[in-house]
Amino acid sequence: MPITRLNHAVLYVRDVAVTREFYENVLGFRTLIWAPGRAAFFQAPGSTNDHDLGTFQIGSQAAPSPAGSSSVGLYHLAWEVDTLSELARIAGLLTERGALVGASDHVTTKALYAKDPDGIEFEVCWLLPAELITDEVRDRAAQMKIGALDLPAEIARYGAETRGGIGVSIPVA
Repeated sequence: MPITRLNHAVLYVRDVAVTREFYENVLGFRTLIWAPGRAAFFQAPGSTNDHDLGTFQIGSQAAPSPAGSSSVGLYHLAWEVDTLSELARIAGLLTERGALVGASDHVTTKALYAKDPDGIEFEVCWLLPAELITDEVRDRAAQMKIGALDLPAEIARYGAETRGGIGVSIPVA
C-alpha cells in the first residue's frame, strides 16, 4: 500500500513554552496537548488531524543541529496555505519576528523560508492550482527556474484569494 501523505512531524526543541508561543502566534497552530517543560502537540489551522506537529523539550544546553553543514539530516518541513493573501500575512509576521530567511518563486510553488526559535528551518508555501499549470509553466518548472518571490506581483497575477493546491495537493471534489 503506498504512502499517501505526511501525517505529522516531531521535533526536539530547547524550550516547549517558547516553541508553543511561536507556532501559535506566528503560524496559528492550536495546542492540543500541553505538558509544560516536557512536550507540546499542535494542530495546524484548518487541519482535522489529531496533531500535525509534536515537540519534545530537551533543554537549553542543546546544541544547534549541524544538519546541512557537517552532517546529514532534515533540511525543512513545508506547511501549505490556501491563498496568497495568507502567505503575505504570514510573511509579515515572520518578518516582524526576524524569522524570515528567504522567499522563492519555484514557478508552481510560492515559498517563504523561516527559522523557528531553535533555528529549525521550515517553509510556508502556496501551490499553483492544477488548472493554472500550463505547458509553459510545466516547462519552466522542469528547468528548475527558481527566482526571488515578488509576492505583490504574484497576487496581481493569480489573485489574493485564489485557492491554491487544488488538483495538486488537494483532490478535486
